[in-house]
Amino acid sequence: MDTGTIQRRLAFLREAERLKTVLRSGYTSAGERESTAEHTWRLCLMAMVFADALGDLDMMKVISLCVVHDLGEAIHGDIPAIEQHAHPDRHQREREDVDTLTRSLDPELRATIIALWDEYDRAESPEAKAVKALDKLETILQHNQGLNPPDFDYGFNIGYARQHTDTAPFFRAVREILDEGTRARMDESAARSGTDSPAGQ
Repeated sequence: MDTGTIQRRLAFLREAERLKTVLRSGYTSAGERESTAEHTWRLCLMAMVFADALGDLDMMKVISLCVVHDLGEAIHGDIPAIEQHAHPDRHQREREDVDTLTRSLDPELRATIIALWDEYDRAESPEAKAVKALDKLETILQHNQGLNPPDFDYGFNIGYARQHTDTAPFFRAVREILDEGTRARMDESAARSGTDSPAGQ
C-alpha cells in the first residue's frame, strides 16, 4: 500500500474519531452520558455474543454493519429516538455526512463503507435486518442499565422499534426479557416519585 493511501485512510480515521465524543440520550451505569462509539462497541460485542443465535448469517458482514451503522452521526451528532419524528430529513443528512466523512478514502474502500451504511439504513439484507434489531435491543439494554436522571422516560422503550425487534423469534425473546427490565425500571421510578406506574397496573 502506498504512502498516499495510508495517509488518506488515517485522515478518515481521524475524522471518525468524532464519534468518541458524540453523546447519546442514554446514560452508563456510572451515570455518564453514553457516546455513540461506546454504543457501537457494545453492539459489536452483542453481535459476537449472540452469533450462534443468528443462523447462517455472514458474521463478517454483521460486524462490519455494526461498525459503520452510526458513522452518519460523526458530524452533526445523534438525534434521540424520541425526537426523530421532528427531523424528517435525518436520513438524508446522515447519508450526506457519510459522504463527507469518507471523502479522503480511495474510491473502492469509500464505496464499500457507503454501501454498508446504505444497506443498514434500508435494512435490505438478512444481516442488516439483524443488526437493526440488535441496535435497538442494545439501546433498550443501556436504558435499563443506565444510572439515568429522575425524569428519564422508560415508557418510551415499551413501544420502541418493534418493527425491527419483531422480525425473528430470537429477537422477540430478547425483547421480552428487556421489556421486563423496562417495566421494573418504570416501577422503581414511579416509587421514587410517589406516583402510580403504568407498568405496574
